[in-house]
Amino acid sequence: MKLRKSIGKIHLWLGLSSGLVVFILGFTGCILAFEPELKDLFYKDRIFAENRPGEPMAPVSQLLASAAKALGKDYKPDAIRFYEPGRNVQVGVYQTNKEGWNMFSHIKAYKTVYVNPYTARVVYVEDTKYEFFYLVFSLHYDLMLADTGQKIVGWVTVIFIGLLITGLMLWWPRNKAAARQRFAFRWKATTKWKRKNYDLHNILGFYAMLFALLIALTGLVWAFTWFDNSVQWLVNGGKPTPEWPSFQSDSTATRKADVYDGILAHMQQQAPQEKTYYISIPATPSESIYGYAQSLNKNYKWTGFYYDQQTGKNLWLNRYKDRLPGDQLRNMNYDIHTGLILGWPGRILAFCASFIAAGLPITGFYIWWGRKKPSSSSG
Repeated sequence: MKLRKSIGKIHLWLGLSSGLVVFILGFTGCILAFEPELKDLFYKDRIFAENRPGEPMAPVSQLLASAAKALGKDYKPDAIRFYEPGRNVQVGVYQTNKEGWNMFSHIKAYKTVYVNPYTARVVYVEDTKYEFFYLVFSLHYDLMLADTGQKIVGWVTVIFIGLLITGLMLWWPRNKAAARQRFAFRWKATTKWKRKNYDLHNILGFYAMLFALLIALTGLVWAFTWFDNSVQWLVNGGKPTPEWPSFQSDSTATRKADVYDGILAHMQQQAPQEKTYYISIPATPSESIYGYAQSLNKNYKWTGFYYDQQTGKNLWLNRYKDRLPGDQLRNMNYDIHTGLILGWPGRILAFCASFIAAGLPITGFYIWWGRKKPSSSSG
């Protein structure tokens, strides 16, 4: 009895100390679970282009030139992203300020130019720094507080894992009679709201626990480098995942006019099953070009590339199947975190788990407040 009471106090204070952040993470997680579909719905005019089967795409240099003109002299494109036919090309600019303590001061500029792949006409210039879904992501990732916020999110996630464990211990029925009230709602017309709230907290919390725990653990991978490295080390059988090699371009070579077209063609040839192709725009003559090919529904099975920016020569190619098990699991982290690994059923489960997680601090607070003031909590 004393142990259960102590666990209850631990659960209470962990919940009170982390409830607001847990609510924010759960609520934003619900939105991000269906971010691609929501973007396609609300931003269809900028995302989609008329599909012209058989018509060649405009030269990449022309697409970049159109985007650069739209951005103006203060911003230089640093990446271009190609999608499946019927979607506009996206040219991006991302500039940061290391001294910035929050999202608004840390990010100097984040812009996305949507360009028609056939006509090279600029469709829309988006100030992504203030775009709704990016603001939601920033709130979810680091509370819009840059490095400090990321640490807060990480430690609150650790507390949330502790809440799940202590919550399970408190939920565990002591007898068969108690068990009947732990797995299903047994509400009647006379059931008070206080009891309904208690059941919502306990029963929904129990069913969401495993999914919420998985989401929390995958979140820790981004929050703490030591956790990320430790997981990879364990999965690799006691071996660290080696860092990728670095490459330099031959700054003395003559630059090909169609170097980006050649790089894109090579990426499409090497990874024809993918739908997204990302190519970086180097800032210096010696910097190499980095690219990756990725699917829209299996993010983890991506292929990485490095190229000489002058000649377009492929310097390195890295496929998912060739990576160590720990590195493969790390690549899967986003898909596991969002439920994408299981397709639509997984994403629905992730949404439900996030929704319940967002509600647990509210129902938990009401339980605590109701015990403090029982006369005002009956419904």
